[in-house]
Amino acid sequence: MDLKIALLAGDGIGPEIIEQAVLVCNKIAKRFNHNIMWKQGLVGAAAIEDCGNPYPEKTHKICLESDAILFGAIGDPKYDNDPLAKVRPEQGLLKMRKDLGLFANIRPTFTFPSLINNSPLKKERIEGTDFVFLRELTGGIYFGDKGRKDGGETAFDICSYTKDEIKRLAKKGFEMAMKRSKKLCCVDKANVLETSRLWRETVQEMEKDFPEVEVSYEFVDAVAMRLVQWPNSYDILITENLFGDILTDEASVISGSMGLMPSASVGDKTSLFEPIHGSYPEVAGKYIANPLATILSAAMMFEDAFGLMEEGRTIRDAVNASLKAKFVTKDLASNGEKFYKTNEVGEWICEKI
Repeated sequence: MDLKIALLAGDGIGPEIIEQAVLVCNKIAKRFNHNIMWKQGLVGAAAIEDCGNPYPEKTHKICLESDAILFGAIGDPKYDNDPLAKVRPEQGLLKMRKDLGLFANIRPTFTFPSLINNSPLKKERIEGTDFVFLRELTGGIYFGDKGRKDGGETAFDICSYTKDEIKRLAKKGFEMAMKRSKKLCCVDKANVLETSRLWRETVQEMEKDFPEVEVSYEFVDAVAMRLVQWPNSYDILITENLFGDILTDEASVISGSMGLMPSASVGDKTSLFEPIHGSYPEVAGKYIANPLATILSAAMMFEDAFGLMEEGRTIRDAVNASLKAKFVTKDLASNGEKFYKTNEVGEWICEKI
């Protein structure tokens, strides 16, 4: 099978973790007789340095012409520490999502038996945790009108949603729930926010189209609390952009490391697969970053973008083997235990495929 994949390494540790995912993908392609055509593009701070645009038209064209996108990380402290910067790396990520129509971010959260004690939460609270957040990506406060007035003394960010934006995200949530335990939770703040009331109203109207799905509605603050109390009580959760951004980062620590969780952003034109962690620029180039989330994102890509389930399962089995053998990077090693460099973990996983 011919697979056209756009490769966006991005910033910070992005290039070194993407390097390991590419090695794994190439090994999978060799084993299963696929032909991968990689095409690299610049995004984020790397693109700003190159051409002044965090998401250049050239990169957009590469993404449109590909079957899927494998993405590393984005962000640079040079821009984070300058509140007056007119162009920022993260603007490239938002523009990419908008221009490619990537309206749904899919973030699974699950535990690994061999790492159950790495979680900051008690074992009995997290055993059996396996839920998925669907976060709306191209609407809400991140894309609304924003600015300053009163001579810069007042700032505003407008949060708005259309019914169609909510429906297309909710439809994916209902469809995913039908394939799992048929439980769906809509996360909002309908007691305060008008946009949340529209979310709740829209999802309630859709219930009749999916009568087998048990739907619950919870306020975002309650979910933030329950994620650390009873995370294994959830299955499919849908929510708006800002709430999803915060809650999925909270959920990521349940497994024991942000370096373990993959994600996908899907739309009508293409799909993008990336680790949930950031660019971690302070360790860039030291090859101590955990590549497993990026490698697991590649597994999601084979399964979700190409329907190649065995290929994805083979990658996950190799990752689980590395965890069981404790052939891991520093963030996953217990005190005093040996740990390995980013590239050593990638090479070990390749050998198991």
